[in-house]
Amino acid sequence: AGKSEKIAMWYTAIAALFCTFAFASAVKTPNVVVFLADDLGFGDLPAYGHPTQVSPNIDKLRANGIKLTQFYSGAPICSPSRGALVTGRIPARSGIVTGHPWPEDNLFRVFYPYSTGGLPDTEVTIGDALRPANYSSGIIGKWHLGHNGALPNDRGFDYFYGLPYSQDEGCPPYPCKWWSHIWPGVPVYRNDQIVEQPVNLSTLTEAYTQEGVEFIDRAVSDEKPFFLLMAYDQVHVPLFANPAFLNKSPRGLIGDAIIEMDTSIGAIMDHLKAKGLEEDTLVIFTSDNGAWTDQKQFGGNNGMLRGQKGETWEGGIREPMIAAWPGVIKPGTISHEVASMMDILPTVLKLADVPLPADRVIDGQDMLPVLKGVDDSGHEFLFHYRDRHLCAVRYKQYKAHLKTRSGWGMDPYINHDPPLLFDLENDPSEAYTLDAKDYKDVINTIKAAVAQHEAGMKFGPAELDPLSVNIVSNVSNTRLRVFCCIVHVLPFVCSQIFSSLHRYHAASSNTG
Repeated sequence: AGKSEKIAMWYTAIAALFCTFAFASAVKTPNVVVFLADDLGFGDLPAYGHPTQVSPNIDKLRANGIKLTQFYSGAPICSPSRGALVTGRIPARSGIVTGHPWPEDNLFRVFYPYSTGGLPDTEVTIGDALRPANYSSGIIGKWHLGHNGALPNDRGFDYFYGLPYSQDEGCPPYPCKWWSHIWPGVPVYRNDQIVEQPVNLSTLTEAYTQEGVEFIDRAVSDEKPFFLLMAYDQVHVPLFANPAFLNKSPRGLIGDAIIEMDTSIGAIMDHLKAKGLEEDTLVIFTSDNGAWTDQKQFGGNNGMLRGQKGETWEGGIREPMIAAWPGVIKPGTISHEVASMMDILPTVLKLADVPLPADRVIDGQDMLPVLKGVDDSGHEFLFHYRDRHLCAVRYKQYKAHLKTRSGWGMDPYINHDPPLLFDLENDPSEAYTLDAKDYKDVINTIKAAVAQHEAGMKFGPAELDPLSVNIVSNVSNTRLRVFCCIVHVLPFVCSQIFSSLHRYHAASSNTG
């Protein structure tokens, strides 16, 4: 599907702006590299207090830049979080949600191999927005925003190499247990072509590093500024590391995986320096959501924070965030200002001198003043959603929980009126609920902000819900992303996925 007329008009206006002012400034257009970990918790790095983990390259970024202590994901789980990053918007606006009620909603948290939905083509991504500014844009790593005509190349990015979804959504590499046998082996894409299936996890991060280096080299050769998202699969379960990194950490495999990711980050940083790009590049490191502590020793560490991936307690949404830019960001600084993953798009567009799309709400703010240490956060309120449920609100040092629910249990939402109120600067662990009688003004202010916010909220169609057997059975149409096409390698998987999805399709049809 093509872009909407509004987006096309916006492209035309921006292109005209750049034609007019192409030579108005002698300042070199900066590059941006975002390193995104998967399921890395607030307490998983030495920079955030882990006593035995080592990550010398991330530590170097921290020494050369700024550490944020109150940086939030756009959502507590993979797909909506990544949607928030590339659009600068609350994921419910884009439809990266389920419309199913409890308890079926538990089955539609992210995009799966047989999902037909995706990030809508009406959304303006970072790749879309930067194209008129002559940027090269690339995503190396995990996408997880749809694969049925919705891969990164279909959503404005010039280059993609990586997985369409998580490495646990396929067998292999995930152990073939009960439900997992209906999913085919996880593929690796280069742009819109499968180049490996199933993925070899032991060589995946090494391949990402090489792809990142080559992407930078092509941008330099083309004399273009670039935006590069290095979206690692580590440390999502099933944990993995190249054999060269095994048994390196006293933490076990999760520590080994962090060391391998850290080594890749170091290689990309060394390449930027070798190319003379270090002083022209804003570098950001963060994670998509909190650690998945239900996975016990394999699931990571959220430090002192309550909760985990999938929840709107702090452990699910407060992330490590480090940024570096020589000559712009003061080395060795710490900021306690509130910022969000949704701020990445507005920040990148500000650096590229591209105006924000005027035809939609952008929830993020330009956070460069915070990174430079020259101004406070632009966020008076942050609204934390799980699907279409507004669960929590951050206001100054306070956080109000309107609804709570465990990340992975079968329990329903619990509504709180008055909301559960915490002072996060005094109690980041959310251990001590404040007495609502003593904080009536704060609660009333938050309730008024919620009413105003909800009055202007327009939910997108629930993109996580549509499923189809055609996503795997129509082998004649490569645009339908045929994952189960290697029958001679995965005959059992292929036969099972056909029969299982046809049963699901028949059951769905019978129920109307």
